[in-house]
Amino acid sequence: MSQTVIENPIINSPFEEPTRHFRFDDDGITNNIDQTRRISSYFIPVAQPRRTGRQLPLTDWIAERIEPNDEINRIRSRVALWRQGGYPSITKMSSRLLEYWQREDRERRLFFCQIEALETVIYITEAAKKYGDA
Repeated sequence: MSQTVIENPIINSPFEEPTRHFRFDDDGITNNIDQTRRISSYFIPVAQPRRTGRQLPLTDWIAERIEPNDEINRIRSRVALWRQGGYPSITKMSSRLLEYWQREDRERRLFFCQIEALETVIYITEAAKKYGDA
């Protein structure tokens, strides 16, 4: 198995929603870039062999052991639609806070992941029920 070396692993701005990711294949991560945000997924853990000195081949941890986080991916897509719609159905205070947190002239701008976490909390607590996402 060859080891992939990625010279510059930063391919997205920390202040914007990710739009690209390095692709995985059966051998692990590659230098190939997909022009989409990576879906949330996890690797199913496998217990270590009982005998010492015996290792699982590295290829066993990739393709067949990746599981998508369906609930997280569904919430991400619903929050993205809500964001694109201008954050309807929330309180004035939440609206003002979202505006303040995203100001480009802030001394310490928040990263996209921080904004998305805040958006998710506000969506779930204030807007989700109005869109059938109880």
